[in-house]
Amino acid sequence: MKPIVQISLDLTNIDEALQTAELAIRAGVDWLEAGTPLILAEGLHGVRELRRAFPGVPLVADLKTMDGGYLEAEMMAKAGATHVVVMARAHAETIKCVVKAGADFGCQVMGDNMVCPDMVAGAKWLEDLGCDFIIHHIGYDERRGIAAAGQPMPSPLDQLRAVVDAVKVPVQAVGGLSIEQAIACPQHGAPLVVLGAPLTIDADAFRTADGDLESSLRMICEAVHAQSVQ
Repeated sequence: MKPIVQISLDLTNIDEALQTAELAIRAGVDWLEAGTPLILAEGLHGVRELRRAFPGVPLVADLKTMDGGYLEAEMMAKAGATHVVVMARAHAETIKCVVKAGADFGCQVMGDNMVCPDMVAGAKWLEDLGCDFIIHHIGYDERRGIAAAGQPMPSPLDQLRAVVDAVKVPVQAVGGLSIEQAIACPQHGAPLVVLGAPLTIDADAFRTADGDLESSLRMICEAVHAQSVQ
């Protein structure tokens, strides 16, 4: 697939999320993501509002589902999500339920391998259970805790190529990437480039970052869209 730019709206109110989404779409962003903070704050209302405002744009609901998979996926699909996220650390039956709901309600499933003991095996397991995409993910708290301990910071780039080589479905890399690293993801075989905290969102306050966000996003989108996936 051609490289795609997705913005994670890790915000806590729908008005700011809608404003950020509007400028992101103007800048060339392809997909919107209702981030976990937004879903916690606004729930189905937030997803419905994003769908109403952007009717033709793919919309990821980052549920991080661990249980109750069918119902969660059904609710988000009916609210307008085109993609939902389930965790590899969930039970296999939960992942199967999310995949079944995705098939029933026309919603694709993204499997997240965060905190898997073996990230590559976790990605392959998600694919085998029917996930349409893999999110190769080093978590926010994990990264902050490791940094506070003065230990080397892990990066999703460390094993990204191994994950890409292990699966046939598209992969995205998430977790502490610089702008330059995010732009380079297609060169590592990962066509889904995610922009979020700390690239475009203030990670501590969960609000839109200061500065000319639209111009920055436009530059990133142009750089990503000019590539082919390696």
